[in-house]
Amino acid sequence: MTTGKIVVLAVAFVFCLMVSRVFAEESKFDLSTGAVMKDILKDHTGKRVTVRLDAGEEMEGTVTRVGDQLVHLSKLSRRDFYDAVVRIDKISAVIIRVRSN
Repeated sequence: MTTGKIVVLAVAFVFCLMVSRVFAEESKFDLSTGAVMKDILKDHTGKRVTVRLDAGEEMEGTVTRVGDQLVHLSKLSRRDFYDAVVRIDKISAVIIRVRSN
């Protein structure tokens, strides 16, 4: 086997290891004992979440901004061209993706 082929195989092997580590990593979610819904939403600013409202409806979008009483969700799924402003006290759950295949 030539030196060139060995180098190419070595680079391909290292690349495969790096890619597998990226896909295998889990995002760690740590819930502090005094956390409130507002804190959880602030921690996920810029990330996609699904919020379940008291009425049972779910909305998935990117947390853009969190105020004292409202959260702005942009890029809503299944609702092209729409954003939402949701009252934080009407959110019963925040669903966060922490694992991938």
